[in-house]
Amino acid sequence: MNEIINAIPEYVLTAVISAVFIFAIKYVRTYVHGKALHAKTVQSKELWSFIDQVSETAVTSLVGTDKAGDQKFEDATKLVQDALKKQGFTTVDVKQIEAAVQAAYEKSPLTPTATPEAGKDPVLEAIKTAPNRANDISKEAQSCQSVQ
Repeated sequence: MNEIINAIPEYVLTAVISAVFIFAIKYVRTYVHGKALHAKTVQSKELWSFIDQVSETAVTSLVGTDKAGDQKFEDATKLVQDALKKQGFTTVDVKQIEAAVQAAYEKSPLTPTATPEAGKDPVLEAIKTAPNRANDISKEAQSCQSVQ
């Protein structure tokens, strides 16, 4: 009987240590997983920042060349791809690079933009000529009030 009574604290102590060990493993795993996700996010942010910088540089370098727009776009895309390969980024999709080059082209103050004629904004003209359902509803409301 004495042996059983003396063994109980050992069993309790073993169970508590095992529970703490399992909890610590789960906590550390969650912590490490969170750190890995954060590192991936930071790496992705840095990659996109690099792609934006290279795209802007490529677009700026091709502004004064004597080429058609689509040829400049292809050249800029190729320049960005080459720069990424030199830095070791080989998993970037071509569509993403093209989107970055297009965004750089649209943001660049050196590239010409189409401006509508003064006072001839096509959106405002469309709004003015479009049928306005609100006017029809207000006319119906006024006719209902005059009948009453």
